[in-house]
Amino acid sequence: MTRRATLVAIDGPAGSGKSTVAARLAERLGVPHIDTGAFYRAATLLALRVGVDLRDGAACAALLAGASISRRDGRTRIDGEDVEDAIRGPAVTAAVSTVSAHPAVRAALLDVQRAGIGLAGAVVEGRDAGTVVVPDAPLKVWLTASPAERAGRRAAQLGERDPEVVAAHAEAIARRDAADAARMVKAPDAVVVDTTGRDVDSLVDDLLTLAERHRPPVADTAEDP
Repeated sequence: MTRRATLVAIDGPAGSGKSTVAARLAERLGVPHIDTGAFYRAATLLALRVGVDLRDGAACAALLAGASISRRDGRTRIDGEDVEDAIRGPAVTAAVSTVSAHPAVRAALLDVQRAGIGLAGAVVEGRDAGTVVVPDAPLKVWLTASPAERAGRRAAQLGERDPEVVAAHAEAIARRDAADAARMVKAPDAVVVDTTGRDVDSLVDDLLTLAERHRPPVADTAEDP
């Protein structure tokens, strides 16, 4: 008999809705959600704690050789310590583009990111999921949203409504886009989905339909009863 594995790559800029949509989609599909960005954030936190020069790619990558970074139940751990809240803080957010730009860091984390893909597949999200992490994913999705929407989402996550705060987030997102431009590349075969003004449930419903269309049959080694 055959079973059908589901492997979906979701990419896009900060604030486009990747994490929320990917997590919900993975839950609906019953497969792991792999947040590749969380691994880079953990590497950044590690570098900040140790105090290495964030511009030194070899030094940052060397730290990863002696550390264990893992994800379980939506939480990130370094050597068993839950650091999920810490990696979402402003210090890591400000520095993660510098650390994640190093090819040596990205190479060191690639196998760890791929290790989370199960036999049933996964939903992998980030900025190069469809071009580097899982370039063979049958379904690649590029999420986008207007700058104003992205800034508003970031502010809402922090409980902020002040227009000046939203404007500051817009500037920060623009800087992040510029810093990530070299590796934030849409796969040629990615489906572009604009999330501006869209609710999460309708987005996930649309992606579920796409995932079903792109889900290939995979031979099952188990014998029929």
